[in-house]
Amino acid sequence: MDISYPDNPKTIGDHIRKKRLDLKLLQKDVAKIFNVSEDCITYWENNRSKPLIYFYPDVIRFLGYCPFVLDLNTFKGRIMAYRYLNGLSRKHFAKIMGVDPETVVDGRMVEVKNLKRQKLKGY
Repeated sequence: MDISYPDNPKTIGDHIRKKRLDLKLLQKDVAKIFNVSEDCITYWENNRSKPLIYFYPDVIRFLGYCPFVLDLNTFKGRIMAYRYLNGLSRKHFAKIMGVDPETVVDGRMVEVKNLKRQKLKGY
């Protein structure tokens, strides 16, 4: 393979580039799949930017797997999995959970005693 082929992808951009090259697609083809500009795909693949969480469900479908390391044995990991699989921002997640967005920081709930954990069952 070409030297720019990511044999062991580490970033989400590496994963996207590897899949695109495996499928023999051009960046413009992938841009159409995600409904973004070709430049956006270039930035993702070159790790100049990352897809917004809004795009994560589409990224996961495109790749055929979840490229994120998520510990589903922890509450934090289940929150992150729920957000990533559903493309939810911190603010949108907090609204669904019925908590203040300021209590959701880096995928964890801060000082929330009555969190509706049943909404996260299965994640």
